[in-house]
Amino acid sequence: MARVKGAMMSRKRRNKVLKAAKGYWGAKSKHFKMAKQAVMKSGNYAFAGRKMKKRDFRSLWITRISAAAKMNGMNYSTLMHGLKKAGITLNRKMLSEIAIADAAAFTAICDQAKAAL
Repeated sequence: MARVKGAMMSRKRRNKVLKAAKGYWGAKSKHFKMAKQAVMKSGNYAFAGRKMKKRDFRSLWITRISAAAKMNGMNYSTLMHGLKKAGITLNRKMLSEIAIADAAAFTAICDQAKAAL
């Protein structure tokens, strides 16, 4: 049986890593060993970043809702408690969009939350 050498697959693997490291500073984009380390590290950062993005957006929405609630004479926690008691199931993203785009509708939502408390 013929012996198979790994030259083609090794080159493919190396080229794949070097392509992923394209644009990195210095030797990190040219030398395979450094490129491999940089690509692995950046992959970890990207994975963590996808989780952080969700946290960041949620905190942004909460900040926006809090500011709009204060304009209606409530704080964030009492607003959310009132919404829960009133049976209004709007998520924070939609609440923040309503607060930005339609202040009158948000005021009506706040009034319903106040009435439920």
